[in-house]
Amino acid sequence: MNTWVPLMNIIFVLIPIAILFVIIAGVVFFWAIRSEQFEDLDRQGSNILFDEDQPARKPAKPADHDSQP
Repeated sequence: MNTWVPLMNIIFVLIPIAILFVIIAGVVFFWAIRSEQFEDLDRQGSNILFDEDQPARKPAKPADHDSQP
């Protein structure tokens, strides 16, 4: 009795699925190249270092109500 024959049938399912994944990955990769996703890779890395937002305001000093002698 050959028990490996049913196990070999899964290859006929897995190979087309793997080929489909490779095709999808290739399409996504070439879409990213065409839409210039890889053009300015350094800008996003430096944006986090040189933040141009306004600094947070310092909290106002609480009023001192006990200033009477």
